[in-house]
Amino acid sequence: MSTQRITIALTNLLIFVGMGLLLVLLWQLRSLLITLMVAVVLAASIAPVVDWGHKLGVSRWIATIVAYLSSIAALMGIALLIGPTALDQIQRLVRQLPTYLETVRLIAEDLAARLNDTPPEFVRQFFDTQSVTRWLLGSSQQLLLRSYGLTRGFVGGVVTLILAIFISGYMLADSRTLIKSLVQLFPKPWDERLEAQVLPVTQRMGGYIRGRLVVSVVLAVATSVGLSFLGLGDFALGLGAIAGLTNLIPFLGPILGAIPALIVALSQGGWVFLWVLILFAIVQNIETYVLDPLLVGSSVGVHPLYQLLSVIGGVQVLGIVGALIVPPWVAGVAALVENLYLKPKLLAEKAEATPEVPPTPSSSMSVPH
Repeated sequence: MSTQRITIALTNLLIFVGMGLLLVLLWQLRSLLITLMVAVVLAASIAPVVDWGHKLGVSRWIATIVAYLSSIAALMGIALLIGPTALDQIQRLVRQLPTYLETVRLIAEDLAARLNDTPPEFVRQFFDTQSVTRWLLGSSQQLLLRSYGLTRGFVGGVVTLILAIFISGYMLADSRTLIKSLVQLFPKPWDERLEAQVLPVTQRMGGYIRGRLVVSVVLAVATSVGLSFLGLGDFALGLGAIAGLTNLIPFLGPILGAIPALIVALSQGGWVFLWVLILFAIVQNIETYVLDPLLVGSSVGVHPLYQLLSVIGGVQVLGIVGALIVPPWVAGVAALVENLYLKPKLLAEKAEATPEVPPTPSSSMSVPH
């Protein structure tokens, strides 16, 4: 009996040691893991284009190269067209941020004095312009530094992106051989089950990232056009870019994207502030009731709360990179859980709940007279 206990204890000890060594190895290879995560997301996002080209008779290698070159050319064209102007407006907005916050503080002091004769010192205790400015800039820098730390600086981030593009291209071009080589490591019938889940998982992951990016681009353009029409043309592109980026975060993203525009509008007067508030309310309703159900929710099947938690967790662990790559992975894992566990579980429960019907007598049996 004692020998059996010692054997079990040694087995558990070896398992714990092996798991610890595996975690250490994964931590040392975290940059490679992030590159692979980005590559899988890129491959899932562009897979429908490659599949469409392959159906037309084009080889997967050529379809992959054409798809990536077209996407890179389009992104570079957009960046060169509006990127410098948007960056310049964001930089000017950051420089003038203390002035805008001071205007907000003065308006808050005036409202407090009118409503209940509150002294200005009371408002200043809760709204220190310099402290708020330092907190906003510091939080943004910490977010960037966390991403830089994982990719080892700007150059490392560029190298990681290039590697991810090459790896994802290879995944798309030789996907069948790659999938076969991976699933054959599992015993039957799990090899066939996992192979059957490749398509729904990639559809979930690609559908999520494509839907969120399309929604963010549409809202960024709509916000920029609307702010230009309302008299904020000096910062319209920059504020639209901020609204588009923050829109990647469910629930809180639209609110965070509206705050800079509302602060700038407040310095222009009460009517401008009101119209900008109405603009963001309209944009938010269009996103919630039209764009998200059409482009994200119906094709992905991930509850917005899970999207929010995945974005927050991704930002805390991986910075800006995590906000982009963790939610698609959550969508893919949700597809696996649904197809491999939840659906079979529901079918088994229905089968248990269905009463067995006794067999009916055969119609061919004759009835005795």
